[in-house]
Amino acid sequence: MVGKLILPGEGRTLYSYQPRDAAPFHIPNGKTLNSRTAFSAAHVVADPLADTDPLSDGQIDWDTTMAYRHHLWSLGLSVAEAMDTAQRGMGLSWSRAKELIHRSVKEAKAVGGRIASGAGTDQLAPVPEVTLEDVEAAYEEQCGFVEKEGSQVILMASRALAACAKGPDDYVCVYNRVLSNVSQPVILHWLGDMFDPSLQGYWGHRNLDEAMDVCLGIIRENETKVDGIKISLLDADKEIKMRRLLPGSVRMYTGDDFNYPALIKGDEQGYSHALLGIFDAIAPAAASALHALEEGNLTAYDSILDKTVPLARHIFQKPTFSYKTGVVFMAYLNNHQPHFRMIGGMESARSITHLADLFVLADQAGLLEEPELAAERMKIVLAQAGIEQGDKQWMIKA
Repeated sequence: MVGKLILPGEGRTLYSYQPRDAAPFHIPNGKTLNSRTAFSAAHVVADPLADTDPLSDGQIDWDTTMAYRHHLWSLGLSVAEAMDTAQRGMGLSWSRAKELIHRSVKEAKAVGGRIASGAGTDQLAPVPEVTLEDVEAAYEEQCGFVEKEGSQVILMASRALAACAKGPDDYVCVYNRVLSNVSQPVILHWLGDMFDPSLQGYWGHRNLDEAMDVCLGIIRENETKVDGIKISLLDADKEIKMRRLLPGSVRMYTGDDFNYPALIKGDEQGYSHALLGIFDAIAPAAASALHALEEGNLTAYDSILDKTVPLARHIFQKPTFSYKTGVVFMAYLNNHQPHFRMIGGMESARSITHLADLFVLADQAGLLEEPELAAERMKIVLAQAGIEQGDKQWMIKA
């Protein structure tokens, strides 16, 4: 049995917590997922020994980063590469993303893993002086690179377009031109401003229903070039509404890290596939639940995924864009990387109390793969915050 930990709680108090024993998830060997496509947006592992400025020039530990992608593929999940979970635009530049995509596509081909990669406009500064022609050229450069590498394109939302567009017609013009030039159907990406405040008013409207109408119009006009759309609005009703309005050939990929169990399971009128950052943090549970769904075992599906929702809502709490810290912390606790360092210094984006609560919620969801090792790593992080373990006199909350 794992020993107790002293953890920080509300109001600067400390309390004793007893982690549970490990209970591995059942994941059938060799079975593929057919009823749902499930992408995990994957994080990158920083190189902690690189002698560069971690804020402006953080380096990537390529071996460990690639190993995590192999872990996801081994579970039957697909990989969404160079997305916001990989700190795209928050430490990961386009030049570094190109190398990441190149390496990941090569690894995917080696094991037959599915991969789709983010193409955006982050080589441009998001300023009003940028022109629509600049945005189109940036999109076309990135889409061309991703397709040349052999990956499906995820057409990411553009900060530069949000900065320079005068209204819905500008979005229609840019997306129609970009989609006309891709060779294979892409996944569109509608990212809410809770994930990136600079994307407020995307599609030319702040009202989500009006924005949805613009987006649906683009999809209908370019149906043969659109595999699906991922929306990350954290609003299940909006996703279901849009899902029911999509052309029959176009998939909905949920990006709702709060309501994913019900959205993936679906209703009498349809369901969502998945393209989720939270699947990086809960990969074994996600894979096990999806295999249960594949077998028609809805009870097991609900039982597994429902336990992960409190953890997901905690990791993605406001400010939502700091969720990457929790994702990487989970990888550290579960020994998928030997340290808790991030490019851009993002390991400091959440408080020690937040990380302690994450540890407890992960434990309660059965997501600590080696509880004893996870507890030892938690102790290291706690000690860095001045919280020592042992018999010292603490104010222990009942």
